[in-house]
Amino acid sequence: MRFFVSDPRTRKKPGSHLALAIALATGTAMLSGVVAEPAQAQREKKDRKKKDEDRPQYSKEFVAAFAPLQEIVNAEGGDLAAAIPQFPGLVALSQSPDEKLAAGGLVYNAGAKNGDRSLQLQGITLMLDSGKAAPEQLGRFNFIAYQLNNANGDYATSRGYLQKAIEHGFTTDNFGAREMRVAMAESYISENRFAEGLEFLAKAIADTKAAGEQVDEGWYRRGLSVGYNNEVVPQVYTFVSSWVGDYPSAANWRDAINIARNLNEFGGPETLDLLRLSRRVDALQEKHEYIDYIEAADARRLPREVKSVIEAAYANGRVSRDDIYVADSLRTADGRIASDQAELPSLERDARAADAGLRTVMAAGDTFLSYSQYGKAEEFYTKALSMPGADRATALTRLGIAQAEQGKFAEAKATFAQVEGARKPIAMLWSAFADQKAAAAAPAAPTPAAPEAEVAETTT
Repeated sequence: MRFFVSDPRTRKKPGSHLALAIALATGTAMLSGVVAEPAQAQREKKDRKKKDEDRPQYSKEFVAAFAPLQEIVNAEGGDLAAAIPQFPGLVALSQSPDEKLAAGGLVYNAGAKNGDRSLQLQGITLMLDSGKAAPEQLGRFNFIAYQLNNANGDYATSRGYLQKAIEHGFTTDNFGAREMRVAMAESYISENRFAEGLEFLAKAIADTKAAGEQVDEGWYRRGLSVGYNNEVVPQVYTFVSSWVGDYPSAANWRDAINIARNLNEFGGPETLDLLRLSRRVDALQEKHEYIDYIEAADARRLPREVKSVIEAAYANGRVSRDDIYVADSLRTADGRIASDQAELPSLERDARAADAGLRTVMAAGDTFLSYSQYGKAEEFYTKALSMPGADRATALTRLGIAQAEQGKFAEAKATFAQVEGARKPIAMLWSAFADQKAAAAAPAAPTPAAPEAEVAETTT
């Protein structure tokens, strides 16, 4: 997917002052009125009162070579085939900056007329190298040079020109500063420098958000495609979490979670926490996903949660009641729930004891999380984090889940931000979920009250 294309509606007629750069780069427009006429400049030289250094500098030899070639290039149906072979001689005669500017404009226009990009590139390069291009044209000229070099596959050179175009503030109606950075990203991606390309794309997305504007979903999908196909981690997870934050459909959440699963070799505990999220965002769709959830939760350890998942799978028709493994898991869960619930008070008491071991405290957190008693789960995960030997990534992930489920979205985000290692993408996705829920829970802006009618005072 490309992020920028030329729009034919933005093209100006040939002969106008510098048409849109995209049109110029395709050879559909010419430069006009941007270089001095050497012959005329020579004729008027005696009448000028400016300082010598301000006057265009053309040699007689240059003017003699330039004038007939200019007539051919400017003429309707001019014999370009006869003129083009003479360009090397004209360029060789171009010694002063003014001569290089004029020669470059002529060579560029000839290339624009016959669609020769090599001539266009030679011409625009001469004009930029002359140092005499008008300041207001520098951004446009550099952008043309970027496009032509980019089309030739010279990405390093093209980026230099694109950077200069950005520095000169070049934009069009449909190609702004952020699109410039996206173009820079594409240049790096074309050169297989994926991390740098994604960095520029992420900056364009961040700037768009900072401006209060909606990010084109195509930008996210481009970042995801490049990051996923080339396994650019952890940058790809930044795109994933931002994407579902801005476009939180069940289908997008499903893709986001699958990206995290496919790029990692998660064990059962990690898979469990990721599939918990999948269930919360209504992204569980396939039978194998439910079975993965059942296996990761384990009916012997978390019977209540397994039962809930299986009943949901039966209710929505994702899993048939004839499936032997699922049916056996449900029987196991049903046989464990009563005794499991009976043990909750003693587990809670033991985990709160001053001499409680880490294993007991984590087990309490896991059990109460599975029973949706999120306040108690938060308490025990917090305690576990203060104990030596704790698996911080696991405890932090599940602490954040417990906080998010209680509506403590700011606390949850702060907790998820601390997760490192293999669980980081899981935490980033849960953090995006917390953002989504926080936005949904935020009160709407109050409607301003109608002003009270003024009552005129009367005197009696």
